[in-house]
Amino acid sequence: MIHSLFIINPSGDVFLEKHWRSVIPRSVCDYYLEAQRASPNDVPPVLAAPHHYLISIQRGGVALVAVSKQEVAPLFVIEFLHRVVDTFQDYFSDCTETIIKENYVVVYELLDEMLDNGFPLATESNILKELIKPPNILRTIANTVTGKSNVSSILPSGQLSNVPWRRSGVKYANNEAYFDVVEEVDAIIDKSGVTVSAEIQGYIDCCIKLSGMPDLTLTFVNPRLFDDVSFHPCVRFKRWESERILSFIPPDGNFRLMSYHIGSQSVVAIPIYVRHNLTLRSNGDQGRLDLTVGPKQTMGRTLENVALEICMPKCVLNCSLTANQGKYSYDPVSKVLLWDIGKIELPKLPNIRGSVSVAAGADTSGANPSINVHFTIPQLAVSGLRVSRLDMFGAKYKPFKGVKYITKAGKFHVRM
Repeated sequence: MIHSLFIINPSGDVFLEKHWRSVIPRSVCDYYLEAQRASPNDVPPVLAAPHHYLISIQRGGVALVAVSKQEVAPLFVIEFLHRVVDTFQDYFSDCTETIIKENYVVVYELLDEMLDNGFPLATESNILKELIKPPNILRTIANTVTGKSNVSSILPSGQLSNVPWRRSGVKYANNEAYFDVVEEVDAIIDKSGVTVSAEIQGYIDCCIKLSGMPDLTLTFVNPRLFDDVSFHPCVRFKRWESERILSFIPPDGNFRLMSYHIGSQSVVAIPIYVRHNLTLRSNGDQGRLDLTVGPKQTMGRTLENVALEICMPKCVLNCSLTANQGKYSYDPVSKVLLWDIGKIELPKLPNIRGSVSVAAGADTSGANPSINVHFTIPQLAVSGLRVSRLDMFGAKYKPFKGVKYITKAGKFHVRM
C-alpha cells in the first residue's frame, strides 16, 4: 500500500515525511516537483517513477505526496490523503504549513494511528479523538510538565464495534440535528446567453449532537433527481437502493452525509445572467467595456456575495471604469479585472462601464475573454431538492431538527 508520505510547501521544500514500510529517500519527490514546474495548476495526480508510484493531492497551500513501490488503486490512496487533510482540519481548524509545524507531535501520532504498516486503519474522527486527544493550551502545558502524550492508554469502544464511526456513551443536554444542503452550479454560457452545459454538484453536511445510539431516516420529496450519489459509510445502501430513503446511525459531530451530482438528465436552472459588451481597437484607441448583472430563475430569493472575475486579453494595459454598485480592481500584471458586487437588490441592476486601454498595434482579433461568476443564494436548492422528513428511532427524547439550503456558483463561466 503506502510506503511513505511527504508533505511539500509551495516553494517545493519537504517539511514533513513519514515512513511506514521502508524508508524512501526524499529525492523521489523530484519527480513531483518537475511535474509541478511544468504545469503548476495541473499536476497529474498519479506519477510513475522508475521504481515508485507517486500519488498526490493539493489542499490548503500544501501538497501531500504518497509513495508506493507496487501498483495500488489510485482513488483509494487519493481518498485516504483527503481523509488525512480532513482530520488535520478537524483537529487544528486548518491544514497549512505553519499549523502542521506547530503540531508536529500530534500530526505524527495521527499518521501512526491512521495507517498500520501502510494500510488504512482508523480514519474516523470519533475514533481518533478517543485515541488522540485534540490539542489545547492546558493539555499542552500539562503534557510538557508531566511528560505524558496525547495518546490514550485504552482502546476506543467504537473501534471494535460494527458502528466504528460513533463512540458509545454520548450524552448531550440539548439534542440537535442540523442538515445543510449545499448545491454548486457548474455552467458554461456562450456569447449569446445560451447554456452550453450545466450541472449541479451537491452535498449534505450534518452537525449531529444526539445522545445515545439514535437511528435516523431522512426522506426526500423528490429523490429521483440524483444522477449519481456518494455516501458516508454510515448509510445503509440496500435501503437506499430499494426505497430511496437515507437510513443511518450518525457519527457524533460534523460530517458529510452524502455528495450527489445532477447533470444531463434534468434541465438545470441558471440563477444569474450577465449582459456584456467588449470592443477592443487595435489602432491604439480606447476600447469600451459594458457589463450588467441580474437575477434569473431564483424563485424569489436574493443573490448575495456576487463577484465577477474577468481574465482580460494580454493587449489590455489598463481599465478606467465606473460601477453603480460595488468596487472593482484591475491587476495590469495578471490582467485580471475583479468586480465585487455584493447583494443584488431589485429593481436596480448592477452595471459597470468605461474605457479600456489597448496596446498600440496589438492583435485583438482572437481576444475572447471569459467571465468567472461567483454568487450565493441562501434558502434555495436550485435543483428543487427538498427534505421531506427526518425520523428518529432507538431514543426516547425529541431532538431539535433543522434543514438549511444554499446554492453557490461552482465553475460558472460566461464567454464574451
